[in-house]
Amino acid sequence: MQSATTVVEPRPTVADFHRVNRGGGLFSESVSQWLGAVFALVAQRLGLRPTALTITNLVLGLAASVTVVALADRVAAGDVPAWVVGLVALVGWQVAYALDCADGQLARVTGQGSAAGARVDVLCDVAAQIALVAALSATAVAQRPETPTWLVAAFAGTWMVNLVTSVMQSGPNAASMVTSTSLPVRLVKLIRDYGAVIFVAALVLMVAPALTFWVIIAFTVVNGGFLLASIAFSARASLR
Repeated sequence: MQSATTVVEPRPTVADFHRVNRGGGLFSESVSQWLGAVFALVAQRLGLRPTALTITNLVLGLAASVTVVALADRVAAGDVPAWVVGLVALVGWQVAYALDCADGQLARVTGQGSAAGARVDVLCDVAAQIALVAALSATAVAQRPETPTWLVAAFAGTWMVNLVTSVMQSGPNAASMVTSTSLPVRLVKLIRDYGAVIFVAALVLMVAPALTFWVIIAFTVVNGGFLLASIAFSARASLR
């Protein structure tokens, strides 16, 4: 009688998790997605579900942003060293984003993806980014009290363009205005790479928080310009 043979499935590796990443830009793919793959591997070994990583991402992101908001006035007054708050933001935001990368990787590799999980992911992204915008806005106002209210509002509104367009690009009607993957183009696209953006924002909070005012102006212009370009691109495509 022939004995039954048990087939042992190989355990996924960090490379397996990274292989299913959804991009995000040069910085995100080179740093955040790899760190996310490590987190996904650990979560898989511990038997955690993707949503556990999503919620952890939200908690860390909110904690870092709330810290920045709570200490913005004290940093401006010189009572708290800027580098301390900036370091909290740098580590908190980057780890949170890596976990945001990891939940999708874990879901795809282990087959645990679901519509409900995807909704939770998007909602947590919205909450985390609202908190991040609040942190940068609070710092800008604390450092420069004459910061116009309309600028803060425009910054907050145009920042969400990143999230809206990323969601739109993941559907069946996804499209990109610039399809080239050459290095020069990818370097230019760093301005909209979320991993790179929060890295630069945290560095500004760490070494020169007074420049946050100009940071929010820069991102308002960039994101607003991208919104107008996207409208024109989509309208042109719809009229063909």
